[in-house]
Amino acid sequence: MKRSLLLPLLLVATPALAQQSLQQRVEAKLGEAPTGTRFGLVVTDADGKEIVAVNPDGRFMPASNTKMFTTAAAYASLVGLDRPDTAGGAAVRIEGQDVILEGHGDARLSSAADCKVDCLATLADAVAAKTRQVRNVVGDDTAFPDQRWSPGMSWNNIPSRYGTGISALTLDDNELVIEVTPGAIGAPPRVTAPIDYYAIENRAVTVAGSENRLGYDRAPNGTPLRITGTIGADATPETQRVGIDDPAHYAAWRFETLLKARDVEVTGSNAARHRPLMPSDDPAVRGNAPPARPPAQAPLAKLVPPPLAEDIVFINKVSQNLHAELLLRRVGLKRGGGSIADGMVEVRAMLDTAGVPRTAWDLSDGSGMSTYNRAAPRGTVQMLRWISAQPWGAAWRATLPIGGVDGTLSRRFKGTLLEGKVFAKTGTINATNALSGYLIAKSGKMLTFASFANDVPADASATKFIDAALVLVAEAN
Repeated sequence: MKRSLLLPLLLVATPALAQQSLQQRVEAKLGEAPTGTRFGLVVTDADGKEIVAVNPDGRFMPASNTKMFTTAAAYASLVGLDRPDTAGGAAVRIEGQDVILEGHGDARLSSAADCKVDCLATLADAVAAKTRQVRNVVGDDTAFPDQRWSPGMSWNNIPSRYGTGISALTLDDNELVIEVTPGAIGAPPRVTAPIDYYAIENRAVTVAGSENRLGYDRAPNGTPLRITGTIGADATPETQRVGIDDPAHYAAWRFETLLKARDVEVTGSNAARHRPLMPSDDPAVRGNAPPARPPAQAPLAKLVPPPLAEDIVFINKVSQNLHAELLLRRVGLKRGGGSIADGMVEVRAMLDTAGVPRTAWDLSDGSGMSTYNRAAPRGTVQMLRWISAQPWGAAWRATLPIGGVDGTLSRRFKGTLLEGKVFAKTGTINATNALSGYLIAKSGKMLTFASFANDVPADASATKFIDAALVLVAEAN
């Protein structure tokens, strides 16, 4: 008797559950995240119909999802991205008795011994062929105003590679690579650096075992670099990448060593030349007219880096902060100034064209390191859908990491329906995880999505809940 009553009830309940199951299941999956985590998620089909919407107009810190806005603005506003970067390369010229190393925003200038393309050594060779003596070596980054750190970036990131200084004259990713090798138990480890740019204070200790708990610290614009913590005696050497605060000075310092290696006598010293940030660097103050700049002298030699399109792939695939910041300033050069504000004028123009509401975003940098950045899932999806309809949309989408395949998504979505079928930008910063882009559902249809998690408790992550929710969506469509 009970069995015959239960069966009709189940048959009645099942269709209702099926109609509501996807949104409910997605919300339930997100609800498994650590208490206090705040989610925003929008998924749309090819026609723009929303399949799932969780807090769609909420404003979230997007972390490195900010790079989508920057790189898309580059595609929308710059021409010739697939051609050699004739505008951005570093140059060298002689000014009186001084040698001037000029930067124009290229992110890939290298002083590596095995450098083949975009090499600082090429410029040093040009100077050595011209003269055997110079007075001062000057690093000139005046192509951009001096905005080495964006508004809202946490000061504690400055010593690290993630918060290295931004400069029109960039060398070796504005990083110094050091290696820490264990010593005898109770003794300091050995710390080695390829050059003596920083004064290293080794306060670390070698301990038994194989565990590393090393740290490093440096005051902003300071040269003493303190190595602290412990390294296991059985541990492999650990590499640390330290940020450079004054990249123009570092480039001049490094260039001087290359000149001396070529028997060019440097009778003076090395120095940096900056352009102070002025009210005229804000287009809201000066209007759209570019700031007046003195005419440039013809260089002794100039490098031509690879196409910017290649660097955009690098930016999005591995989430490279410095390169994204430089790209925003390159975008801003269209307005003539090369400031953060100039770049944001172009970002806003793109978003206005895409029909994204002004309330759906606020951005203060090009990389996502700023805690002032905000984006709404619905507005982000609207931008992504607009991008996909542009002539350059497919090329831009190809710069995104692929789930389970490459970039920052290489270890995510493996063994799921979305392995190789999600193309999205990741984002991680304090208490924040994000993932936005495109996915191919079980039916073969392309869906567009934006997902943000904010207020994630310390020592926790929301990425597995975001990924699981997207798999649920893909299986149901």
